[in-house]
Amino acid sequence: MGTSLLAFFGWLGETPWSVGLHESQYAYAIIESLHVWTMAVFFGSVVMFDLRLLGWTMPKVPVPEVLSRLLPWTIGAFVLMVITGSLLFYAIPLRSYQNLFFRLKMILMLVAGLNVWLFHSRVYPKVIGPNTDGVPLAAARRAGALSLVLWIGIIISGRMIAYNWFDCDRQPQAAIINFLTSCIPEAGQ
Repeated sequence: MGTSLLAFFGWLGETPWSVGLHESQYAYAIIESLHVWTMAVFFGSVVMFDLRLLGWTMPKVPVPEVLSRLLPWTIGAFVLMVITGSLLFYAIPLRSYQNLFFRLKMILMLVAGLNVWLFHSRVYPKVIGPNTDGVPLAAARRAGALSLVLWIGIIISGRMIAYNWFDCDRQPQAAIINFLTSCIPEAGQ
């Protein structure tokens, strides 16, 4: 499975659109800028909501009201962030796939998505009840705190993707790094 993914991402990176996007004088920079800008809007709205869940800001504003005002911005920014992030991946798929920080970012995003799903399916229905004012239920506070930690980790790992500390062409590396990044060192290195 691992070598077939390597072959697929290697092939994808050689397609004319991928090469063109990566080598474009303006497109890659514009897409990267849009990714960062939408991330700022997304993260800002997530932080505002999570701080409300923790009871640290806007204590007199009911949680459902905060959510209804922030959710359209959060969803819109998230959609644009996913589109631009996918294009950034498409521009350099093999290097991205083998990047340790990219993999960490994807794992953290999966856990963050699970946290959002659990919050909206199990915790939020309880928050709408009689406890909408003041400090929310403990489960809502935990979800908010976990969300903050996860999104901070996602941003840090996303920023670290740009550095080549563990790139496959930087051999020799520890066997664990080669394993975690699916690097196959050349014979004799």
